[in-house]
Amino acid sequence: MSVALRAGLAYFVLVFALGFVLGALRVLFLQPALGATAAVLIELPLMLAASWWVCAWLLRRFAVPSVGTTRLVMGGCAFALLLLAEFALGTMVFAQSPAMFFAGFRAPHGWLGLLGQLGFALMPWLQRRRTMKR
Repeated sequence: MSVALRAGLAYFVLVFALGFVLGALRVLFLQPALGATAAVLIELPLMLAASWWVCAWLLRRFAVPSVGTTRLVMGGCAFALLLLAEFALGTMVFAQSPAMFFAGFRAPHGWLGLLGQLGFALMPWLQRRRTMKR
């Protein structure tokens, strides 16, 4: 397995684990009090900051080359695994139909979450310039 795929797998696992915990807190405490969109707006910067830090650490740990395509493979792998995991959780654990899962992206909190996930996917590439300067 290539370094980009291994790093992408690790990136997914670490950020997904944190997102699972923060997501549970968001749904249990923030969402009932503030609504779904406000709760996502509070969680999103925390997840993006954590993703930035985890990504930077993994880029060093796996010595992922600063080549743009390699970094995009890392982020793309992590993004694909994230969407698969969320789909599996939604359909198998929370008994959502596939149509219900995808319909969730149409609500404001859903597309905000998806934008955050795209940011998560682009982090390895965005950090390319940062690591090239070293």
